[in-house]
Amino acid sequence: MIDDDLVFKALADRTRRQLLDRLFDRDGRTLTELESEFAMTRFGVMRHLRVLEEANLIVTRRLGRKKLHFLNPIPIRLIHDRWIDKYRARRAKALAELKRELEEEAR
Repeated sequence: MIDDDLVFKALADRTRRQLLDRLFDRDGRTLTELESEFAMTRFGVMRHLRVLEEANLIVTRRLGRKKLHFLNPIPIRLIHDRWIDKYRARRAKALAELKRELEEEAR
């Protein structure tokens, strides 16, 4: 079970979204790799990664002395299914009904 509030809080920050984008581009990055792409301190990046991990948007795995960060897309998908897709479905249904009505009037 995901906590929607934690996911929305994590996604509300631009830097955290950029971190997710970097992991989407290439998964399994270390803190050092991620830190090199941002104009902030190591501890700033660590703080953002911790928020993402608490929201279950990333998972980590130790490989020797390295800690690798991986994107976990499941919470985003669950948010999509619950909060976005249902509104899109309603809009698509309305457009289909409008098309049908317009076609009937044209006959």
